[in-house]
Amino acid sequence: MNTSPRPPTPINSPSYPTEFQQVILEKSQNFVGRAFVFTAISNFLQRHDRGYFTIIGAPGSGKSAILAKYVTENPHVLYYNAQLPGKNRAEEFIATICTQIAQTSQKTSLPSLLQQVSDKLEPQQKFIIAIDALDAVSRTDQTKGSNLFYLPRYLPRGVYFLLTRRPYVRKQSGLLIEAPSQILDLAEYPQQNHEDVEAYIRRYVNNSEELTAQLTAKSENNFMYLSQILPTISKKFDRLPPGNPAYYQQHLHKMIPLNSPSQERELKSSVLSVLVQVSSVVSAESIASTIEADEYDVEEVLENWREFLTLQEIDGEIRYSLYHSSFRDFLSKQVNFG
Repeated sequence: MNTSPRPPTPINSPSYPTEFQQVILEKSQNFVGRAFVFTAISNFLQRHDRGYFTIIGAPGSGKSAILAKYVTENPHVLYYNAQLPGKNRAEEFIATICTQIAQTSQKTSLPSLLQQVSDKLEPQQKFIIAIDALDAVSRTDQTKGSNLFYLPRYLPRGVYFLLTRRPYVRKQSGLLIEAPSQILDLAEYPQQNHEDVEAYIRRYVNNSEELTAQLTAKSENNFMYLSQILPTISKKFDRLPPGNPAYYQQHLHKMIPLNSPSQERELKSSVLSVLVQVSSVVSAESIASTIEADEYDVEEVLENWREFLTLQEIDGEIRYSLYHSSFRDFLSKQVNFG
């Protein structure tokens, strides 16, 4: 291939996919706070000469907005969103990223291009590729045991990947890497999240500390929930509106796929019915006992639902709950889950 890699271009460049420009602009609007995340990214880039930095958070916790804001503030960063229709396959990812790097649609090797980029970097220069929603990647068309999107196991000097994904079971990460790495779990920063949520709410609610406090508590530090209710709320209200039913319906279809076998659907529906009924946390053993199922089977279901659950360790035992009360409220109104 004769085409040489070039420095990344700003998001308004004609070579940057239009659909990515749109999602970056949309997600970065009304952005508030998250300084602790950007500081952690900056520190990682300074400490290591290459590597993977991953932001983990429950649905609606603001991961996509963080990545979009980072890209708008650092227009040299390449961006890819795996949640967009048709963008969750490795072939599409490699073609898009390679085109952004080398301005060519010709098939080539991503590791080879990254090495060429690395060879041209100045000593302190950094080349960053940001990928939003790694959890949305389809493994169907990939070689068994390969990395998600065939992401490189090894990275050359000066090359970094900035990733976001929902919570996952480590053994099912889909990544085997031999490079410096760091994970930032948003759930481990409750105070910072609380402060950012308050600041976000104050953009819509002025001079109403009571409403701000109520919304902050109701949000459970979930920005997606707030983004749905804040534009329609007023200072005079009888009750808070519900969360986004279409968004929650997507969750439900992923948890219990419509095409799954009837026995599997029955087990998952039973497990979900227990999670909906409890207002606190519950163990896999307790769920299994309640629905008279094998505890191992229940644990497997819960592992597959990791992105939609909050985990809490009590007396050495892992207990589970749905990630947001408004999602539980939505499920409680469903006639059946299957």
